[in-house]
Amino acid sequence: MKRLLRVFLITTAAVCASSAAFADFAKTKSVQLGPRPFYLVDELDPSKLKRQLQHCARSKKSYRSSDFSIGHRGAPLQFPEHTRESYVAAARMGAGILECDVTFTKDKELVCRHAQCDLHTTTNILAIPGLAAKCSQGFTPAVFDEATGELIAPASARCCTSDITLEEFRTLEGKMDAADRRATTVEAYLGGTADFRTDLYTTGGTLLTHAESIELFKKLGKRMTPELKSPQVPMPFDGFSQQDYAQKLIDEYREASVPAEDVWAQSFNLDDVLYWIDNNPDFGEQAVFLDGRNPVEMVANPPPLSEFIDLKNRGVNIVAPPMPTLLTSDHRGRIVPSEYAKRARTAGLEIISWTTERSGRINEDIVPRGGAYYYSTTVDMLKSDGDILRTIDVLAQDVKIIGLFSDWPATTTFYANCKKIPGLREQNRRDHDKERHDKDDDDDEKDDD
Repeated sequence: MKRLLRVFLITTAAVCASSAAFADFAKTKSVQLGPRPFYLVDELDPSKLKRQLQHCARSKKSYRSSDFSIGHRGAPLQFPEHTRESYVAAARMGAGILECDVTFTKDKELVCRHAQCDLHTTTNILAIPGLAAKCSQGFTPAVFDEATGELIAPASARCCTSDITLEEFRTLEGKMDAADRRATTVEAYLGGTADFRTDLYTTGGTLLTHAESIELFKKLGKRMTPELKSPQVPMPFDGFSQQDYAQKLIDEYREASVPAEDVWAQSFNLDDVLYWIDNNPDFGEQAVFLDGRNPVEMVANPPPLSEFIDLKNRGVNIVAPPMPTLLTSDHRGRIVPSEYAKRARTAGLEIISWTTERSGRINEDIVPRGGAYYYSTTVDMLKSDGDILRTIDVLAQDVKIIGLFSDWPATTTFYANCKKIPGLREQNRRDHDKERHDKDDDDDEKDDD
């Protein structure tokens, strides 16, 4: 018990494993940020933003959950993604919305995984002989040149949720999404965690079905943003069509009596989004079209305004590109909204973005890797870890995104609280109130006539 208490005290947002602690949190919904957001403030260059956030850090005694802060697969900077432990950590850090990436098993049950075929990197399946034998591709060790030691062929494996049944899926444990491509043994292959993450909690992660994630999020008092993942098997799968798949996702929210206004269903497949709009209009109203096109290309050659207007005319209200698609720099060396961002807003689209706190240290991980994807269009503007907050500030204040996915939601929760950013639900309520006010004004004008 003392050892567990020590671990709790030294981590930034530790999760109590006991059911009593979980129930206690579900009642209090307390928000615990830990030291990281304040470290990022200290790392900011002198600026108005730094002064504002320093004042907030000094004066604010408590923090509230925010819908602006979206737990990306939970809190995978430190806890294995899509596990109960990761989700509870994100909730403790004030994420108002939590994400379950949804795929399906061999018996067509929906489960939370980032990809249908990622079990070999996100779980211990390869260490369980009976289940490893069911993988689409078993473990193949790395091959090296005997004379030079040069890697000839990397280690590989491919294990899919569709390879196993739900009952078998439930026997797995989640781990950090990683693999050592130079491994010659399964044990070594299951390692390879990125330096900016940790293996402290990478054993024993509790996997969840989609329905179980819904119940957990309800207990935590959180809203939900499921992503329908692209199947990596031919569809229809044993008679299970893409539309069946998209509908089953929505059905599980209806069965759990979750209001449509608490769900932001996402997909990179526009046809999925349009299916929800046409067949489940209550959920389709805030369905999210994920735009995964290359950010550098999108900034250099943004889509025409007509493309965004067409999306809006087809019923799409929210678009979600990655952070670099929305940002660029100007002649004064400032991070500013991209033309993509301006055109999306001009067309009347709301914007959500992804993903902050997913790339490590600015000077050690991001700059040497040319932006590490998430900063690929602004890497020349980065100086220190404080620029993580500067990036969030431009996204919130200038691009005017309504939500931001984060691998460590304490950072986005802190920012949202300090800058009083309305989250998705609050924004929807404001829009509704404005529409009602405008309608009342119109009625008044009719009365005057």
